[in-house]
Amino acid sequence: MENSLMCWETETELRAQPDPVLLQDQVLINLLQAEHRYTPSATYFQCVQKEIRPYMRRMLTSWMLEVCEDQRCGEQVFPLAVNCLDRVLSLVSVEKRQLQLVGAVCLLVASKLRGSKPMTTETMCMYADYCFTDKELRMMELLVLNKLKWDMEAVIPHDFLAHFLDILKIPRDKVHQVRKHTETFIALCTTDYNFIALPPSLVAAASVAASVTGLRPENLGMRFSNISTTSYLAHAIHCDPNVLRMCQEQIEVSLKSSLREAKTSRMDNSKSVEEIERSSTPTDVLDFDL
Repeated sequence: MENSLMCWETETELRAQPDPVLLQDQVLINLLQAEHRYTPSATYFQCVQKEIRPYMRRMLTSWMLEVCEDQRCGEQVFPLAVNCLDRVLSLVSVEKRQLQLVGAVCLLVASKLRGSKPMTTETMCMYADYCFTDKELRMMELLVLNKLKWDMEAVIPHDFLAHFLDILKIPRDKVHQVRKHTETFIALCTTDYNFIALPPSLVAAASVAASVTGLRPENLGMRFSNISTTSYLAHAIHCDPNVLRMCQEQIEVSLKSSLREAKTSRMDNSKSVEEIERSSTPTDVLDFDL
């Protein structure tokens, strides 16, 4: 009996194995039908918000991304949190001093839904340098949930990745590489307000296309060219290939702009260029040669 119970402790996150049933066409169809329900307004800065400006959203989402990376949250937590943030900002006028509080609440809720280890209110207060209290955080959480009618499990770009990688027949030994690069592009899109109103399927498809382009199909052992990749993905999401190409080009512009801003930002002179770039852009974004 003494040896019958064993406790295995590990720092590795345990995840469910992929379920091939979830790659059926009907699942993709259901996702495409549901995604529009969770798309934020493209004009909330002009029509709803009185104090909040795009650059404030950029600063907030960059902070949210840093929190997720530091806490090693699952890759789905950050985009879901930002989706909740944009949906709230599409409905309610928020004061500038409350913006970080709303962002913290969205992170908290998203970590409960998509994270394997939900963040706590104490953790969120700490990351915000205690500019709000635990009580204020919980009160705002209730307000956000009520405004969104408790419909928080939104469709996000990551929900489409398995379908797109399967459609493109990415070799098994290259799937992880393509997926990680794609997730980096999605994080980049999530912090850029120009992508707010784009459907998650379009962001995901354009991010996959940008990843394949950067890594090069021939190096991935793919039998598709860049043009064929775009066509297959556009067909999968019922989108004009030209629209998908434009979205991919916008992602590449956003990447170059992010790197340029990182290089010119005021940082400690003791940091190397590589450190500056990596501290200001999503993980692994420098691995691309666009």
